Amino acid sequence: MTADADAIDFGTDGWRATLDEFTAPRVRMVGQAVASYLREEAEGIDADATAGTVAVGYDARESSRGFAEELARVLATNGFDVLVPGRDLPTPVVAWTVRERDLAGGLMITASHNPPEYNGVKFLPSGGAPALPDVTDALADRLAEPDPLPDGEWGTVEETDLVGPYTERVLDAVDADLSDLSVVYDAMHGSGRGVTDAILERAGAEVEQLRCERDPEFGGDSPEPTADHLTDLADRVAESGADLGVANDGDADRISVVTPERGVLDPNLFFAATYKALLDDGDLWSAEATTSEDVVRTVSTSSIVDRVAEDHGQDVHETAVGFKWVAQAMDDHDAVMGGEESGGFGLTAHVRNKDGVAFALLAAAIADAEAYDERVDGLLDRHGGIVQDRVSVDCPEDRKEPVLAALEDALPDELAGTAVEDISTVDGFKVFLADGTWLLMRPSGTEPKLRVYAEAGSQDRVDQLLGAGRDLVEPLV
Repeated sequence: MTADADAIDFGTDGWRATLDEFTAPRVRMVGQAVASYLREEAEGIDADATAGTVAVGYDARESSRGFAEELARVLATNGFDVLVPGRDLPTPVVAWTVRERDLAGGLMITASHNPPEYNGVKFLPSGGAPALPDVTDALADRLAEPDPLPDGEWGTVEETDLVGPYTERVLDAVDADLSDLSVVYDAMHGSGRGVTDAILERAGAEVEQLRCERDPEFGGDSPEPTADHLTDLADRVAESGADLGVANDGDADRISVVTPERGVLDPNLFFAATYKALLDDGDLWSAEATTSEDVVRTVSTSSIVDRVAEDHGQDVHETAVGFKWVAQAMDDHDAVMGGEESGGFGLTAHVRNKDGVAFALLAAAIADAEAYDERVDGLLDRHGGIVQDRVSVDCPEDRKEPVLAALEDALPDELAGTAVEDISTVDGFKVFLADGTWLLMRPSGTEPKLRVYAEAGSQDRVDQLLGAGRDLVEPLV
């Protein structure tokens, strides 16, 4: 391994870095690692197996197509046939293609919601779910300069349409007539443009487009669909009288929804209302079904999802933060749906990965049957209000493990004036209090920070809990 490989770190969801570190030589090393890993996997099953086919997609960033071509060349010279789309496209299109065509794997050049000075690469193993640590560790061990086979053993690189088959699949699965629905769609200048909006229009919706022109700089901002980035979308929904607003992040694997009354809908409430709709109307997603109607959520996601599940006699499976863990639990329990509070949701019957495009159509079909504002009102009437928030505490990477070790001994029997009832260690420390509130303290997987989350019935109580959590963590850093 060369020193060039030292900068390559497969984190929560692939490797991302600024363009001074995310360079063509390092991308080629990732390509060689993937080729070596996939070849060894195939040979482990059948010594005479051919290398197979790999899809390589890319997002709307200026550098992404070039990096995808670098990966394609490395894979082809290692004997793989490579499918490359003719345009930038959403990550879930690549994930679904890997599953649907039974490919050896897929790669996606994207930095997702990060600002334009970043790029990144995600590896999708066969099946299309995110790579688990045993896979990314295997890739890290195989980082190397390209090692091509003799010319006669090279595979092919084919430019092909991946969006068309995916579009037909989603439209077949959500068989809805949306001719009475008006939607404002915000692509945030990312790869959902011309895909999510086109699917909504094909389903009959009247669609107004916002930020649906390709801009590799994303308007100078991060293509992250959080409330502070979606003020124009919320204003447009209110001004136009639209029934729904939908936004995707830069690679369209995440979704945010805007309603006429609430503006940007809390992702936890969107999750709970969507899950309830799937339970109440099993025909919403008309493709193959799962064997259970359980749900998977991360430790940082609201317990209102649990209340919906309990009402319907279903189980909740809690995972660490990171959709790779959600996807694994979706498979283990054949759950109908999995999600996280950051806006990433997946359907087991579709592909065990985040899909902001499919969920845009599903959300529109749900809203057409009954508005999300009315659905959320019903949830809150039955289960009470929820408020969730988080703060971050700066923490160098080399201090994260020592802080967590010290925190285990520092946890008190009472927090913010209320007795501690239980503690979960699925991811950091989640402290459940006697008044039904909770506090979570965990290390960020992408930044040198510790995250402190809290959930309660009011913002004042959440602020109390966050203050107590910060007071616990900060002295330990």
